[in-house]
Amino acid sequence: MISTPVITSDRLKRLRELMSNPKYNVSAYVVPSEDAHQSEYVASCDERRAFISGFDGSAGCAVITMDKAAMFTDGRYFLQARKQMDENWTLMKRGMPGVPSWQEYLVDHLPEGTRVGVDPTVIAAPEGEHIKKALQAKGSGGDLVSIEENLVDKVWGSERPAQPKNEVFVQEMKYAGELHTDKIARVREEIKKEGVDGLVISALDEIAWLLNLRGSDIDYNPVFIAYVLVTKSDVTLYIDEAKLTKAVREHLGAITVKPYHEIFSSLAEHSTGLLQSKRKFFVGTTASWALVRALGADNVKIGLPPVTPLKAQKNAAEIEGMRQCHIRDGAAMANYFGWLENELLRGNGNLRLTEVDVADKLEGFRRAEEHCVGLSFSTISAVGSNGAIIHYSPQRGSDAKMDTSQMYLCDSGGQYLDGTTDVTRTYHFGEPTTWQRECFTRVLKGHIALDSAIFPSGTSGYALDPLARFPLWELGLDYRHSTGHGVGSFLNVHEGPQRIGMSKSTMDFGLRPNMTITNEPGYYEDGNFGIRIENTCVVIKVDTPYDYTGGSGFLKLDPVTMVPIQKKLVLPELFTDKERKWLNSYHQLVWEKVSPLLEKDGLGYEWLKRETAPM
Repeated sequence: MISTPVITSDRLKRLRELMSNPKYNVSAYVVPSEDAHQSEYVASCDERRAFISGFDGSAGCAVITMDKAAMFTDGRYFLQARKQMDENWTLMKRGMPGVPSWQEYLVDHLPEGTRVGVDPTVIAAPEGEHIKKALQAKGSGGDLVSIEENLVDKVWGSERPAQPKNEVFVQEMKYAGELHTDKIARVREEIKKEGVDGLVISALDEIAWLLNLRGSDIDYNPVFIAYVLVTKSDVTLYIDEAKLTKAVREHLGAITVKPYHEIFSSLAEHSTGLLQSKRKFFVGTTASWALVRALGADNVKIGLPPVTPLKAQKNAAEIEGMRQCHIRDGAAMANYFGWLENELLRGNGNLRLTEVDVADKLEGFRRAEEHCVGLSFSTISAVGSNGAIIHYSPQRGSDAKMDTSQMYLCDSGGQYLDGTTDVTRTYHFGEPTTWQRECFTRVLKGHIALDSAIFPSGTSGYALDPLARFPLWELGLDYRHSTGHGVGSFLNVHEGPQRIGMSKSTMDFGLRPNMTITNEPGYYEDGNFGIRIENTCVVIKVDTPYDYTGGSGFLKLDPVTMVPIQKKLVLPELFTDKERKWLNSYHQLVWEKVSPLLEKDGLGYEWLKRETAPM
């Protein structure tokens, strides 16, 4: 995370000179990014947005006009964005009263006749088409203009990092659990149901999952930059061929391989035949406007890609891998917190350690575990007021020192060959205030309520979300992020379509058996502290005396994260007997699963033994 504001005056000046050039002739330019985490064009857009604005959070959209620069982001990043951006930028707090979305801003708040420029590879097709029609409807020459040369790249010039050249590797069958040829056959069945002739896949985690391949092109995500086109008879992988080893080529078998950028010419070639036959190709809602323009808007069907729900429901090998990697991850966390507590309380009052120092130590413990290949995201190691910055990431030199008088929030995860982990714990190594304990207890009560819920298969995350918020709502408190996101199997730590939250998008797809999803309510007090309690869970079927669903059954969340929740922060008078029983039962499970992996009588073992003792 960029720690101090980047001075953007010169960058904006050069961008505006390009915008006014007759070759482009636009008076506004958009650098969109909507926190998709999975498409190559979104990853590239995040880098460009950070360069032009200084803000490097994973969700935001920059709109630059000739006299203004506005950054639209959500509540997770209000504090971070304000700290990272200089005076050239106006922060637009998405979701707050009176604040338009960036799409509304383009259409309703810019002068009539504004020509808005955008790189068509960095905006989703439905968004591009909607904004273009809305601007044109206002008349006076308003339009969304496709500019294939990315103007931020032109400002960045030769200093922009080159695309990665990392080799791709085959995911072993014992971890994948299904042959890629069988996955392709299942996808073709879905294509047939959709009544289309082919499917264009642009989401990188979907490509990796479908082909049983992994890479390291994007930080923390074991994916690689590519496209895939699946038709009734052929599968074509569009990729930098230098990334493919002999083993990968043998694994791909009959799959055709073509250069990455040939996807656009290939789709253009298909467009004529599709138009004549009145058939279509299917593209996902996150597919770029450039892909749809290459095919022709009349030749596409846009919706939830069939790969997305297939990938979300894990097979037996993937589920077992998630369970096992979380046990090893729990051992790493126990060793970490045992070490950290010893350093802070028994190591001669060692308060010289900083947020980065301890985050690095945690990474070392994690990498020592079997099958760990790295982190699943940059560790959020946050002391005191930094914990209130929801996606805070410390930077050496500007990071805070550890302080036993303040809360400590640690959100971290690992990438293992057999799964992906994501866990958040909030601890206090000194004496928490009564208010901090009450806030923590209410967050934990919400966590337990969601974990304990039994619900019909297909229930939306929107319906489940209030369960986690009710204890906070009783005091008029809340948090500005979703309550749960999908987690990949040795893939992206954020995956869809499963989500638990209050946004309309969480209504679109209900929870199904064998999905993996987080349970992570929180509370954040600006300038003071942050609290989050996060477990990764598997959605499992449960037996009920009756089945009102007529056969689809009932579900619940089954936590696979194996890390204690600090009992010292719990206010007993706010806890019910049922909640106390839940916590004791969870801690007993953590002890049984994790303690055999720890060195007996070591710091981690003793810490785990104490922290999992009955309350």
